Amino acid sequence: MAEREAVFYFAFYRQRITEGLTNFSEVMELRKEYKTVFNCASVEMEEKKSRFISSVKPASSEEEALDFIHSLKSRYRDATHNVYAYFIGGENTVQRFSDDGEPSGTAGMPVLEVIKRMEVQDLVVVVTRYFGGTLLGAAGLIRAYGKSAALGIEAAAVVCKKLCMEASVVMEYGMLGKLQSVIAGKGYAIKNVIYGQDVEIIVFVPVEDVLKFTLLINEASNGKAIVEMGEKTYVALDGEGKPVKPDRNR
Repeated sequence: MAEREAVFYFAFYRQRITEGLTNFSEVMELRKEYKTVFNCASVEMEEKKSRFISSVKPASSEEEALDFIHSLKSRYRDATHNVYAYFIGGENTVQRFSDDGEPSGTAGMPVLEVIKRMEVQDLVVVVTRYFGGTLLGAAGLIRAYGKSAALGIEAAAVVCKKLCMEASVVMEYGMLGKLQSVIAGKGYAIKNVIYGQDVEIIVFVPVEDVLKFTLLINEASNGKAIVEMGEKTYVALDGEGKPVKPDRNR
C-alpha cells in the first residue's frame, strides 16, 4: 500500500507541475479562509429618540467601500451624522473609520471595534444618526453606535469564505452513486453534476486538500475516475460548513 501511494504521489506532482494546474506560490498569496458578510443589509434602531440606521455591504477593495459610503451620505444627506468604518483584509490590510462630527472616539472607532470583535473582513459599515433631541453622552454614543453596527452585521449574514479549487471528477455512470457517497461522506461540497457520455461531478475542494482529495477518488474508483483541478474560487460556507446560496429575494 505504501509503495502504491508513493508512486501515486510522484505521478500526481509530476502531472501538476507539467500541466501547471496548481500554482502554489499564487495560492500562498491568497487567504485560505476568512469571515465576512454575505449580503447587503440595513437595520434601524432607536436610542432615546435618536434614530440609528446601520447599513452594511461586502467590499473587496477600499474603492468599493468608499463608493458605498458616498452613496449613503447622498441618500441620508439630511441626517445629523453618517459614521462609518471599513476593514479590507488580504496581503495589505486597510482599516479606516470616521466619527463624522461626533465626539472623537465615540462613533467610528466603536463601529470598527465591533468589526474586529466579530472577526469579519472585507466589509463596510455606515451608521446614520438622526438626532432625537436628547444627548447620549460619550458612553451612550459608544454603546449605541456599537450596538447598531453589530445588528447590521448580523443581518448581513456572517459567513466563512474558504479558498477552494473547482475539481472535476469524470467517471462512468456505474460509479456515480459510490463516488457521490464518498465525496459527501468526507464533507466536500458538490457544486454540480453534469450528465453526458460520462458523468462529471464538480466539487469544491479546499486548496490544502487537493492531494488528499485526488488520492481519495483514485482509491475509491480503483484509478478509473479522472480528476482535474480547475480555477481557484472562494466559497461561502455557513456555520455547518455548507455552501451558502444567494438569496434571490435580495
